[in-house]
Amino acid sequence: MKMKPLVIGDLVARIPIIQGGMGIGVSRSSLAGAVAREGGIGVISTAQIGYDEPEFNKNQLDINLMAIKKHINKARELAAGGVIGVNIMVATKKYERYVKAACEAGADIIISGAGLPISLPELVKGFKTKIAPIISSLKAASVILKMWDRKYQRTADLIVIEGPKAGGHLGFSKEQLDHVEEMDFDLEVQKVIKLKKEYEEKYQTYIPVVVAGGIFDQGDIKHVMGLGADGVQIATRFVVTKECDASQEYKNAYLNANKEDISIVISPVGMPGRAIVNNLIKRVGQGKLPIKRCFHCLEKCSPKVAPYCITQALIEAVRGNLEEGLIFCGENVHRLKKMTTVKEIFDVLVF
Repeated sequence: MKMKPLVIGDLVARIPIIQGGMGIGVSRSSLAGAVAREGGIGVISTAQIGYDEPEFNKNQLDINLMAIKKHINKARELAAGGVIGVNIMVATKKYERYVKAACEAGADIIISGAGLPISLPELVKGFKTKIAPIISSLKAASVILKMWDRKYQRTADLIVIEGPKAGGHLGFSKEQLDHVEEMDFDLEVQKVIKLKKEYEEKYQTYIPVVVAGGIFDQGDIKHVMGLGADGVQIATRFVVTKECDASQEYKNAYLNANKEDISIVISPVGMPGRAIVNNLIKRVGQGKLPIKRCFHCLEKCSPKVAPYCITQALIEAVRGNLEEGLIFCGENVHRLKKMTTVKEIFDVLVF
């Protein structure tokens, strides 16, 4: 078995590895540009992407939209012609504005999860930008493909199937995540691959599938390709690279994490996620934390009932305040033992 390029319509990535989008500020232009330069698809997370801009506290939306263009342009300079994508959460407030900004800035592909991106085809009309839903089940894939077919007479350009071992917001219930080893996710991947063939036939196009969540080494990549996947999406491994946009303190949290330090936490929007246990997580477990200001980041988040402010927690983390920050991570974070570079990761993963 040899890796083949990831072909998404007229878009071609020489290496079928997508670097997962990580916000806030963990995967921006530096990481995405380096991954694209190596032949993969580098992905910028738009989640509060302008958090470190001078005017961010006064006008989050306009600053974030400006920062999308800024970081796509910077990534392009680094990418040497490689593929640059953006990850935009459906749960984002003013989601449609973020999608338009990414398209106008020339993003090659938009990867969208944390909800069902039902309106995405409408938002990218008139642009060459490809679209890819992130789904975690056959049911979610079926809903999106059926809706896109019926409402917009089109289908997905790529499908990302994210498993239960991923970091960040997850498309599973806490009960499911508490019993990960009992899940047959391989079967779910095969069912989604079977489903998408119906739409390939109808639209006379090939819809590549990539698998995400817990992909760590060559063995993992070969395993999912054996199931019929065209590639993989990897996030956690790229955090401990020189090029990752997060602070060194954030990277050290990954390097110092043990398996027992990882826990399933509940986001203020009610979605479970995987993170490193620290002082913040322990305090949240004891009750609601005071929210001093609202950053208007997520559609279904209310400061009155949210257990903590996720924007503030993620900003604290990426800046290196590890005790007061939320540090999302994949299940395999404990396997990371040393700093590396994007090129070195590609050298050990590509076959």
